[in-house]
Amino acid sequence: MTKVVYAISVSLDGFVAGPGDGVGNALGRGGNALHSWASAPDDVDQRVLTEGFESLGAHIVGRRMFDVSEAWHGRPPGDLPCFVVTHHPVAEWTDEASPFTFVDGVERAIDAARAVAGDKDVAIGGGASIGRQALQLGLVDQINVQLMPVLLGGGVRYIDHLEEAVTLEQLSVEPSHNAVHLAYRVISRSRGRTES
Repeated sequence: MTKVVYAISVSLDGFVAGPGDGVGNALGRGGNALHSWASAPDDVDQRVLTEGFESLGAHIVGRRMFDVSEAWHGRPPGDLPCFVVTHHPVAEWTDEASPFTFVDGVERAIDAARAVAGDKDVAIGGGASIGRQALQLGLVDQINVQLMPVLLGGGVRYIDHLEEAVTLEQLSVEPSHNAVHLAYRVISRSRGRTES
């Protein structure tokens, strides 16, 4: 069954981008350290990266991440179908050959991503806002975190302003030389929904 996985790299002090993030500096000051594990020659890191992408059938991002990453120059992460949550589609990326689909609303984006993912998972990644919204809507099944040994001191917070607490069950903890890879199953969610 398709899972919705919120996957993201986080600094030890709880940021997913450093101060001053924007176009031309998508991860802000010091933020490139957050993804250094993905290109490190470490067996654990490379296995986590490979298994993560092999399990996915689609990816969801927010419009801000789409903009600051400059649309990944037309190649979204993992070359997966990418659903961008926005009220305003970008005309240059709306033709049939585009790897991007613009969707109005997190819930609609998840539904659309599930439809193309088949029996693979859907990843919410590359930004804090969409993940928080999906958690609040009770639509996230699993959270994967790459905890990085860096203190950014400011920037974009990982999860801020949740309306309700979310209870998690730890699935795995895998340290490498570059990160600690954590996976949690979402047990209780907003809207009064629970998983058994």
